[in-house]
Amino acid sequence: QVQLVESGGGLVQAGGSLRLSCAASGRTFSSLAMGWFRQAPGKEHEFVAAINRSGGRTFYADSVKGRFTISRDNVKNTVYLQMNSLKPEDTAVYFCAASSTYSYTLRTEYRHWGQGTQVTVSS
Repeated sequence: QVQLVESGGGLVQAGGSLRLSCAASGRTFSSLAMGWFRQAPGKEHEFVAAINRSGGRTFYADSVKGRFTISRDNVKNTVYLQMNSLKPEDTAVYFCAASSTYSYTLRTEYRHWGQGTQVTVSS
């Protein structure tokens, strides 16, 4: 089993930045692909970003490309999401997820999820 705990969410003005962290425990972190998803009120989960096991490959939704950066530290068992140039439409609950497969963008491929952290961007 894998436990994931997100932190770093909050309220920020448009144009600002936040860095989300997700600490993992319970299984060898480096054996897992990691992803970030978000869910805005009344909407489905949306893929945001993912990173492969070594950290050498990253994947982004078009809506965040160039503004968000995903990274991981396999010593600290933590994955990060640096969010810059935030927009009101980025407001959502952000979830960290772990996958043992090699499909990085599909929500259904992620078996382990954190509890989520709220990000609110004011205009």
